[in-house]
Amino acid sequence: MLGTSGRLLKLLSLLQTPREWSGSELAERLAVSPRTLRRDVQRLRDLGYPVQATQGTAGYRLGPGSKLPPLLLDDEEAVAVVVSLRTGADGSVVGIEESALRALTKLEHLLPARLRHRVNTLRSATVRAGVAPAPKVSADTLVVIAEACRRYERLRFDYTSPRLGTSVRSVEPHSLVSFDRHWYLVAWDTDRDDWRTFRVDRLAPRTPTGPRFTPRDVPDGDAAAYVARRLSAQAWPFRATVTLHESAAVVADRVWPGMGVIEPVDDHSCLLHLGADTPRDLAWMITSVDTDFTLVDFPPGLAAALRAQGDRCLNSIPPTSAPPP
Repeated sequence: MLGTSGRLLKLLSLLQTPREWSGSELAERLAVSPRTLRRDVQRLRDLGYPVQATQGTAGYRLGPGSKLPPLLLDDEEAVAVVVSLRTGADGSVVGIEESALRALTKLEHLLPARLRHRVNTLRSATVRAGVAPAPKVSADTLVVIAEACRRYERLRFDYTSPRLGTSVRSVEPHSLVSFDRHWYLVAWDTDRDDWRTFRVDRLAPRTPTGPRFTPRDVPDGDAAAYVARRLSAQAWPFRATVTLHESAAVVADRVWPGMGVIEPVDDHSCLLHLGADTPRDLAWMITSVDTDFTLVDFPPGLAAALRAQGDRCLNSIPPTSAPPP
């Protein structure tokens, strides 16, 4: 039978799962009487854990409290938190690096030897390469935007565009999207009467926020999908649409984020909308999907670029000897 300390840890572990436990279930799991269970619950409350009792069903669950008590993590959760904190310490949000490093130091100090070995093995075997420095955004800016999204309050901010300079924008914010090491705000632009995406590192919120609004349905039903489509359809010098002769589900993993947007047609084909700086780049992107295709809408120079790429591939094959008689 578990001692009091071990029993409290097991009770805390059960309560940290996202469900409600009846008193009889907990007492059975801990092999104690209902009276002992009630005493253990009160001990956890005295330690700062907000154990809530549900009226009518005699159930228990762990709710939010006014302070952060110690957490009980299993092995997989502890490793996941360490890896996430390492990423956060080198991320794109200004102001959390030091906090992430402090939390990381505390957690690594408490890790058992077996977990510390796993974490150190992962760190020593991992090399980050090809990652361009991401524009930094303020954690306070993200919180202001997130609060406006949650409360359905209009947001006004100064926005600096590389082409149009600085202007004041008024929007109905919908979602924050982290995409390709950048943060984007998806919002309904009240001045332009249309949906827009804004780079968060280019905006400075004005406070206080504006009046409440009725939320709208974001295009595509998904803010992340809308950002991906907007980035793929931005004002590229050369844009094309091709029919891919496989279903959207089959080729989806071959089209990376920001490369293009797939539009399902039927079980055997789909459309790919994409853009690039040159026809040669378009030719490379289309052929990289590795499936048969047909040009639908394409700029001057793309057909020639595809022919040149095909000739280059054919010319690279050594001539074969004549077959024996």
